[in-house]
Amino acid sequence: MDKNQLKHLIEVASGRAPADLCITNCNILDVFNKEVFQGEVYIADGMFAGFGGPFFPEAYKTVDANGAYMAPGFIDSHLHIESSHLSPAEYSRLVIPCGTTTVVADPHEIVNVCGVDGLDYMLKASEGLPLSVFLQFPSCVPATPFENAGAKLTATDIASRIDNPRVLGLGELMDFVGVCNADDAVLEKIMVAKNAKKVIDGHYLGLLHGLDAYSCAGIANDHECATAEDLRARIRRGMYVLLRQGTVCHDLLNLLEGVDSKNAERCLMCTDDCQAKTMLEIGHIDNNIRMAIAAGVDPIVAISMATINAATCFGLSDRGAIAPGRRADFVLLSSLDKDMKVLDVYTAGSHVASSKKYLVQTQHVSPENVSGKMNIKDYEAKRFALKLKSENVRTMKILPGSVVTAMSQAKVQLDENGIWHRNGDDIVKISVVERHHGTGNIGIGLLEGFGLKGGAVATSVAHDSHNVIVAGDSDKDMEVAVGELVRLGGGMVVVKDGKVLESVQHEIAGLMTDLPGEVVAQKLASIQKTAREKLGIHDDIDPFMTLCFMSLPVIPEIKITDMGLFDLAKFGFVPVELDI
Repeated sequence: MDKNQLKHLIEVASGRAPADLCITNCNILDVFNKEVFQGEVYIADGMFAGFGGPFFPEAYKTVDANGAYMAPGFIDSHLHIESSHLSPAEYSRLVIPCGTTTVVADPHEIVNVCGVDGLDYMLKASEGLPLSVFLQFPSCVPATPFENAGAKLTATDIASRIDNPRVLGLGELMDFVGVCNADDAVLEKIMVAKNAKKVIDGHYLGLLHGLDAYSCAGIANDHECATAEDLRARIRRGMYVLLRQGTVCHDLLNLLEGVDSKNAERCLMCTDDCQAKTMLEIGHIDNNIRMAIAAGVDPIVAISMATINAATCFGLSDRGAIAPGRRADFVLLSSLDKDMKVLDVYTAGSHVASSKKYLVQTQHVSPENVSGKMNIKDYEAKRFALKLKSENVRTMKILPGSVVTAMSQAKVQLDENGIWHRNGDDIVKISVVERHHGTGNIGIGLLEGFGLKGGAVATSVAHDSHNVIVAGDSDKDMEVAVGELVRLGGGMVVVKDGKVLESVQHEIAGLMTDLPGEVVAQKLASIQKTAREKLGIHDDIDPFMTLCFMSLPVIPEIKITDMGLFDLAKFGFVPVELDI
C-alpha cells in the first residue's frame, strides 16, 4: 500500500469519501473478542475500512447480507497443491467456493522432481489468482539419501528465493534426526530462514524426549500430531499445532481432545493432502470447521483456528480478521453450527464465489521447465524379472487404510533359473523405476495383500522422490505400464495382457494436470474402478494412493525405493531373501 492508497482508505474510514463496497445487514464475527455483533462493513481498494456510521456517504455498491454471518476468509496452514493432482489455477477454482482464501503451500513434491524450477513454476502459476498462495521453500530435497530424487537443494538454493515476499519460510523439516543431531547442512538451511526472519515449519515423528532439541531450532508449528498428548507437548514448547483433516490423514478429532480455552489460540487448521473428489464432495477447511463445531468446539473458536490464529503464526498481519486496514478476504455463512454453509466468498473485496460457483475465469500457465520429466532408461520386461537365491522371502504387507506396511514372510515359487513366479497367493512384484537422471535403477520387492491378478498398475506420483512405482505379476505388463507413463509424461495407468486399459495423464512434472477438477475426480474414480474390476485389487485399497506411499522410506516398517528394499528398523537396505 502506498501513501495515496493509505490516504484514500483513511478518508473512507472517516466517512469523507464513499466506499467501493458496503456489506449491510450482517452478523460480523469478531475473532479478537470472540463475539458476534450486528452491523455493516465498508471496503475500499480491497481493504476493510471499518464499520461505518450514521452519516457515512453511500458506497458505490451495497450488498445486503440478509442476516448471514460474515467471517474472515479461511486459511489452510499447510498443504501440498500437488497432492490434489490439480494445477494451482484449478486448485483455486475448487477451494475458493469452500471459503478458503489463503493457503500456505509446501511445493515439496514438484521441487523433488524439478528442483528450483518447480518452485518457480508454482509461484508463477499461482500469481494473480483469487486464492492467495504463499509458499514454503522445501527443506528436504531429496527427502532421504535412500532414493534418487530430481534435485539436491542446499542452503544456497534456499537463500536464492527466501526473500521473495510470497515465500514465507522453510518448509516442513522432515529431517528431525538431522536437527536433533545438529547436522551442519541442516543447520545452514535453518539459519537462512532465521536470518531472513522467516517461519520454519515442523514435521516431527521422533520420540518425545527429542522434541526439546527439535524445538530449539525455532520450529514454529507441527502438523504431525496424532494425539492430545502430542498436541499439548508441542504447545508446551511454544509451537502451534495444525489440526489436520484431508483426504489421507484424519487427525482433527483426536487432537480436539487436547484443545481447551487455554490453548485454542495455538491451534490452526490444515488439510495437508486433499484430492479433488474430497473438495467437491466434502469441502476444504470449511469441513474442518464443521467437524470441530460438531465435536463441541465453540464456532467462533473453530473459525479463529482457521483465520486469525493462522495469520498470527505466519506473520500475515494483513488478513485473518474483519478489522480496519486488513485485506478484505471474507465469507458469508448461513449459520455458525455444524450445518454451516459457505454462501459467498470475497477476496480483496471482489466477489469470487457464490453458492459453490466460482465467479472468476480460470487462468492457466504453461508448465515450462516442469513437463516431460520422465528420463527413464532400460525398462524392458527382462529388467523386472526377480531372480532369488532362496524361496523364503520378505514381503511388504499392506495394512488396509494405512500407509504403514508390515514386514512379513512367505515362501514363494521359483523356476529352474531361480526366477520368481506367481503361485496363486496374494503376492505380486513391486518396482520403483528411477525417472529423473536416466540411471536405469530399478528396485524390486514383493508386495502382499494388494489383490492384483494378471496385469500391472503404475504411477509417477510416488512420495517423496516421485520415481515411477509399478506393481504387477507380468514382466511384460510392467514394461508396458512404464512405457505408457513415459509417453504421457507421467500419470497413472492400468495394463492387462499387454494392453493399456486406462490411463490418466499428469503432464505437469508427472504430478498434476491442468484438466478441470471435476474431470480429474471422475478420471481418478474411473481408473480406480478399472484397477479393481479388471485386475482384482481389493475393494478396501485405493490402488494408486496405496502405491504412492510404498516408496516412502521414512514410514514404517518396510518400503521400496529405486535403490532396493528398505528396512526402517535397521535403517538400511535388506535383500528380498530371508536366509542369505
